[in-house]
Amino acid sequence: MTVYTTTDSPLGELLLVGEESATAKGGTALVSLSVPGQKGGAAVLDGWRRDDAAFDAITAQLRSYFSGGLTHFDIEYATGAGTDFQRKVWAAVDSVPYGTTTTYGRLAQQLGLSRAAVRALGTAVGRNPLLVVRPCHRVIGADGSLTGYAGGLERKQLLLDLEAA
Repeated sequence: MTVYTTTDSPLGELLLVGEESATAKGGTALVSLSVPGQKGGAAVLDGWRRDDAAFDAITAQLRSYFSGGLTHFDIEYATGAGTDFQRKVWAAVDSVPYGTTTTYGRLAQQLGLSRAAVRALGTAVGRNPLLVVRPCHRVIGADGSLTGYAGGLERKQLLLDLEAA
């Protein structure tokens, strides 16, 4: 059963979508976390059930993160999203530590990809369905510029500033 909720944040109202899970803390594995106006973001579909309580553990972690008290999320993600390549890239994104950044080129090198594959890697990063909790905001351009954030560059900057504090 797909469940969802919304929660306020410094980025605007977040839409959280999940699936019931016997192994996840709080009983919900996260499928998607979207911000308003996000390119490719989720929208509530018919048949989904609103269940705010199902996300209590996740929203508590988000509140702690936004208040500066949490540097690593402990959230179960639902399986099955993305292609094999995207999941490989997302796992690399998950490894970027709080308060640091990496470049698309460094991620490609870490994954053993050719220079020609950097664009495909960037596309995979951009398809991340779990903004904030899977830290694609920590991936920047080779020249240090903020590039490519589905939630908007102003939100990317806000998250990087939060983590630099």
